Formats: sequence, structure tokens, C-alpha cells
Amino acid sequence: MKTLLKSALILDPASVLHGKRRDILIQNGKITELASDIDESNVKTIASKGLCVSPGWIDLKANFCEPGFEFKENLRSGIDAATRGGFKSVVLMPSTLPVVDGKSGIEFVQMRTSKSAVRILQTGALSEKMEGKQLSEMFDMFSAGAIAFTDDKNNVSTELMSRALEYSKNFGGLVMSFPYDRGVSSHGQINEGNASVSLGMKGIPNVSEEMRIQRDIELLRYHGGRLHFNLISTSRSVDMIRKAKREGLNVTCAIAAHQLSFLDEDLKTFDTNLKVLPPFRTREDRKALIQGLKDNTIDAICSDHTPEDVEHKVREFEDASFGVSGIETAFCSAWSALEKSMSIDEVIAKFTAGPAMVLGETLGGISVGYDKGITVFSTDENTLFSKETWKSKSSNNPFITKELRGRVYL
Repeated sequence: MKTLLKSALILDPASVLHGKRRDILIQNGKITELASDIDESNVKTIASKGLCVSPGWIDLKANFCEPGFEFKENLRSGIDAATRGGFKSVVLMPSTLPVVDGKSGIEFVQMRTSKSAVRILQTGALSEKMEGKQLSEMFDMFSAGAIAFTDDKNNVSTELMSRALEYSKNFGGLVMSFPYDRGVSSHGQINEGNASVSLGMKGIPNVSEEMRIQRDIELLRYHGGRLHFNLISTSRSVDMIRKAKREGLNVTCAIAAHQLSFLDEDLKTFDTNLKVLPPFRTREDRKALIQGLKDNTIDAICSDHTPEDVEHKVREFEDASFGVSGIETAFCSAWSALEKSMSIDEVIAKFTAGPAMVLGETLGGISVGYDKGITVFSTDENTLFSKETWKSKSSNNPFITKELRGRVYL
């Protein structure tokens, strides 16, 4: 089927047409014509105020839960949700049952998604069964196509992180770290501060994140290698990573899109859809995150898509699971939060060039013949999210029933 985009703004610094408006004809995912005006019949036409086109968006952190937790999400429903969110590539965590800690786990996902319109990039576990004891078969998984190694949000000891960085640098592997020391706040529920005191809930202090960032940066400095912090949330975390980058260390980081929309004080409603890890922090922390995005300390915005079924989410706050099923709302929530602080070029870079750089990829430039996948969206329209149009199997998302800025077309 052919699709014609009318007067779409091209957002791709690698293209000679960056910042220009053009009509674009697409057939079978490939740009076949690009001109100031295209007159074509028998095509699906998209003409919208604020229409934009960019290289396909990349989500650096999502859980599709298959195998083992298909009641929360499976590969098919996750891909449908990613498509609705505008993502053309998705990096999956290894937190399945069984854990993806060997070559067979990588090959299973590749086989199940080989014909998908969304490119699925599978990570392998850092440790066997994600138990934090023995290194996994990292090189075997890398040879099979694993794009990075992580124990997702499980605790990673200093010894294990040290060995992972030392070993992975031999083959250029990427280690992903979730910076959270549970020993500091094993039963924490929300950010430690005025909100946690007033609500009577155990807090998660900034230092629980910052200690791990400091540790992992020192290990990176000692061993070398490639290190990516999956999710950061505090002002000092931004400062430490900014300094490490200036020193020339090979370190990158991302934030979750929903982190830009809420503060710890919003938890006064005890809405379990706002129970996330890392937790929503203070206004000052959020300002630091936005500055980090603007000065490229923070390389990417991801969804941290964490589907949860009703049984694990709709319960007393302290007993509810952490996480947001956020892949469908990631762009719209980010654009709603950042529209007054950043240009659309800057925001889209966090969904395209930034994550591509983290993965060691290049996206090329939009032109005739471009077939690496594009995302078509509007900055000036709004999207009302509802359960009736929801694609994920899980609806633990604070934006359902809300209208956000932006609309994804393709």
C-alpha cells in the first residue's frame, strides 16, 4: 500500500533535507518519491498541521514478558503497542521466564519476531538466571545477536559489574546498568523527602541511585568498556555522568519518558500507576533532567515499558508492583512535558540519533530509497488515550483517559 505524506517536516540531521518540508511517497516501508509537490491517486494520504517525519524511533528499554509472563504482555501485543507508540526498534530486557541468559533465549526471540515490522533487539542477562552470582554466556549471546547485557532492575554486585565490564570489552559488548542500591532502602516506595514523610511511606533516597552511578563509573574508568545507565532520575546523577563524559569515558544514559511528567508530590492520590522505579523525584531533579537532555548529558528517552496485570497493580500502594506500561504514550508524554523547554529537533534526537549512538548504530539520511524505517507524527495535534484504543495487554498507565500533545501516524 502506498502512503503519501503532504508537506511533512523532515527531522533528520543526517539528511540534506533536514528542516525542510516535502511531500513524501512511501511504498512497502520505502521512500519512493520525495518532492515539493506529489500528485498521486489511489494512495492513503496523510495531511496534518505539524506533520513531521523522522528516522524510526528506538526504545532502549522495554519488557514484552514472553516467555513466561504472557498474561501481562507477549511479543505480538508488545509489538502492536510499540507500533502505536511510533517505535520501529525496541530493546527488550531479559527478565522473562526462563531468563534470557544463553544463546537459545536470543534465538527464540529472533525466531518469533523475524517477520515483525518492528525490529526487536534482545539483551542478554549479565548473570545466570539473573541471580547475580555467575556471569552469563555473554560472548555466546553476543555472537547470536544480543545487543547488550543487563540484569534489568535486579541488584548487581560490585564483583559482578567489575567482571562484566572487564570481559565485555574483549568483544565490544555494551553493559547496561540500572543504578539502584537496594541495601540503602530495601522497602522504599517513593522518593525520600517531604512527600514520603507527609504520606507516611518509606522513602527511596537519591543516594541509592547515586552510589551505584559513582561505583560503576569508577569501574568503567578502571576496566574500560562500554557502559549505559538505563534509567537515571536525580540531579547529582546527571552531574556525575556529565563529568564522566567530559573525561572521555565511554558512558551513556537514558531517562524514562514518564519521569518528565510527575513529581513525588503527585503521589498524594496513592495512585499505584504512579509507583515507578526509579521513583518520581523533586522539581529540582526534573529541572536537572531537562537540562541534561538539552546539553546531551542524557542521550535518550525510553519508555521503560513495564506491563503489569490488575492483580499486581490494583492493590494497596505498598503491595503494588512498580512500573508503567508506557510504550504507547512515551513520545506524547515527553513532548507534552518538553514542548516549552526544547525544540522538536532536540526531542526527536532523544528517540533517534541518541539511542542509535548508544547501540553503536547510524541511521543514515532520509532520501529517496530510504528503507530503514521512518516514524510519521504530528506535533500540533493531541491524542486522547483510552482503554478502547489501548494495544498493550496491560493498562497500568497514568495517562489513560488523558489528552496529550502529539499524535503518531506511522
